[in-house]
Amino acid sequence: PRGLPGGERPGGPVRRLGARVRRVPGALGLRWKIAVLLAVGCSLVALTIGLLIHDARVRQVGEAARAGAVAQLVRVRQVYELTGGLDFGRVGEVDARIDCPDLPPGLREAALAGRRTTWLDLGGERPTVWAARPVGGEHVLSVRRSLSHEQAELDHLDAQLVAYGVGVVALAAIGGALLASRMSRDLRAAAETARRISEGDLDARIGPTGTPGTRDEVAELSAAVDTMAASLQQRLEGERRFTADVAHELRTPLTGLHTAAELLPPGRPTELVRDRVAALRTLTEDLLEVARLDADREEARLEAHPLGPLALSITRRSGVEAEVIGGDTTGPVRTDARRLERILTNLLVNARRHGAGPISVTVSGNTVTVRDQGPGFPEEVLREGPRRFLTGTPERGQGTGLGLTIALGQAAVIGASVTLSNPPPAGASAVVTLPDA
Repeated sequence: PRGLPGGERPGGPVRRLGARVRRVPGALGLRWKIAVLLAVGCSLVALTIGLLIHDARVRQVGEAARAGAVAQLVRVRQVYELTGGLDFGRVGEVDARIDCPDLPPGLREAALAGRRTTWLDLGGERPTVWAARPVGGEHVLSVRRSLSHEQAELDHLDAQLVAYGVGVVALAAIGGALLASRMSRDLRAAAETARRISEGDLDARIGPTGTPGTRDEVAELSAAVDTMAASLQQRLEGERRFTADVAHELRTPLTGLHTAAELLPPGRPTELVRDRVAALRTLTEDLLEVARLDADREEARLEAHPLGPLALSITRRSGVEAEVIGGDTTGPVRTDARRLERILTNLLVNARRHGAGPISVTVSGNTVTVRDQGPGFPEEVLREGPRRFLTGTPERGQGTGLGLTIALGQAAVIGASVTLSNPPPAGASAVVTLPDA
C-alpha cells in the first residue's frame, strides 16, 4: 500500500500488538493466572463498593447542605423582616444578599416564581450550596454557603476507599497466588509423574494430595494418574512375564528340534528345516533379551576402548560387507564391548536386510554411523521409534522388527544413544553416540 514504509499493511502494528496481548495469558502459569483473575475480580468488587459508598456519601452531604442552607435562609429572612434590610453580607457562616449578581439564573427564576428552592454545586472548583426565596415582590433573598470542608471530606473518603481497595486487591492477589501455588505444585507433580511413567519408570506415583478429609479435583486427578500407572504397570509386567515365559518354554523343544534337524540326511529339505530352526532359535533368544531389557536386569561392564579398532573388528565379525571409514585418530570411549558389538551387528544386519549397498561404517570422535543406500526408514519409525514385530513398509523387507528394538535397548544400558534418519539423497542412517572415556 502506498504511504506505508516497506509495503506494510494498514493496521499491521495494531494487529501485532493485539497478538502480543493475546499471547500474554498463555505465557503465564496457572498460579499467576488465578492470582490475576482474583485481583481483577476483587478490583471490580472494590470499585463497585467504592462507587456506591461515594454516591451515598455525596447524597448525604448534599441533603445536609440543602437543609442547612434552607435553615440559614429562614434566619436571614427573620433578620431582614426585623431590620428591613441587610447591612452586612455575612450572617453566621453564610453569605446573605439581596439580588446577588452571582445567583444562578435557574435559582433566580424559581425564586421569582414564588418558590423557595436550593442549588447545589459539588463538582465545580468552588463547591457551594445556594438557597433563595422572594422578598418584597420583585427581589430575591439568597444565602450562599461554601462546601469546601465537605468537598475535602469527600476527597479524603475517596482516598481512603482507593487505599483500602488497593490493599484488598493486593491481599486477594497474594492469597490467590498462595492458594494456587499448592494447586500448581500438585499439578506439576502429576505432570512430572506422568512424564516419568512415559519414560519407563512404572513405579512412579503421585501419592495423596490436597487436605486430608477433602476431595478436590486435583486430588481426583492425582488418584486417577496413580490408578492408571498401577494398571499400566500390571499390564506391562504381565506382557513381560508372558514374553519371558514363552521364550523359556520354547527353548527346550527348539533344542530338541535342532538336534533332530542335525540328524537328518543331507539335502535341500534338510537345509530348509535347519534354516527355519535356526531362525526360531534366534527369535527365541531375541525375545529373552527383550524381556531382560524391559525388566532392567541388564548391567553393563563399562571399560575404556579405542573406538576405531573396536568398530573395525565388530564389522568384520558381523559377516556384513561394509566399508569402515575413519577411526585412526579417534580417542577412547567408555563402553561395554560385547553390548556395543550387539548394537552395531544389529544395525549392520538391518542395513543389509532392509537396505541396499554399499554399506558404510563411519567412525568420528565418539560416534559410529552405519549407513546404507536403500529406501530409508519408514516415517513411523523415525517419528515414533522402532516397534516390535513391525518392520514398516514392504520396501524395508520382512523380519521380526526386534533388531532395532534390541539395539536401542542395549544402547540405553551402556549410556549411548542411537539416532535414526534418512539423509539425502537416499538411504538410512543410524548414528551411535558413545560417552567419552
